[in-house]
Amino acid sequence: MTATVLNQRHDAVRGLISGQHMLLTCRGLRRVVAGQNILDVERLELERGRTYLLSGSNGAGKTSLLRVLAGLDEARCKQFLFDGVEIDLANYPRRMRSKLGFVHHHPMMFSTSVTDNIAFGLRAAGMSRPEVRRRTDEAIEWADIGSLANRPPQALSAGEKQRVALARAHALDPAMYLLDEPTANLDENGRVLVTHLIDIIAREGRTLLIACHDRELLSLDGVVRLHMRDGHLEGVA
Repeated sequence: MTATVLNQRHDAVRGLISGQHMLLTCRGLRRVVAGQNILDVERLELERGRTYLLSGSNGAGKTSLLRVLAGLDEARCKQFLFDGVEIDLANYPRRMRSKLGFVHHHPMMFSTSVTDNIAFGLRAAGMSRPEVRRRTDEAIEWADIGSLANRPPQALSAGEKQRVALARAHALDPAMYLLDEPTANLDENGRVLVTHLIDIIAREGRTLLIACHDRELLSLDGVVRLHMRDGHLEGVA
């Protein structure tokens, strides 16, 4: 057997093993708005259980990338694989929404209570009333926000809203979290508490893609740093 054939077989095996470890693979991602290229990402691969920090200046495309991956903005993609299944971004499947936990840096909430806001996504997913209650209670305990459970969101601080938003995402048990500047504009106590929850998520073995500039998040164990410039993903550090 020639060395060329052996190398081809080894490459195929390595590719198969790599594919098993990849949760998300995206190739040729484009988003154009009013003739302007917002995103032009040749390749993005995210391994299961890894934390990725996405840096870049304002307008670089960080939030746009997160929103496209979450199915909130339209884009074209040559290939998009999630958990080994090919996804058509032009017809974003509803089942994907429970697999991706998107948390905006200004979380949108209903003017009811913290408990109702956490339960909403579970009800929308069609879960039974007992299951909704169980998961809601577990999420509140997980985020240590029991004292906030009956408060209206408008009475919460920015840091408290972020913890509620993380609890709401965690209740759905997503395979991957997309976090957009989760510690931006928080006071020191809020930053510490939110960073602690993110660290817990990472230690649970979830995949995270976080747009941020926070040095504390940058110091989390095992993070992979990505950088965006003018809609392009420049590389991995």
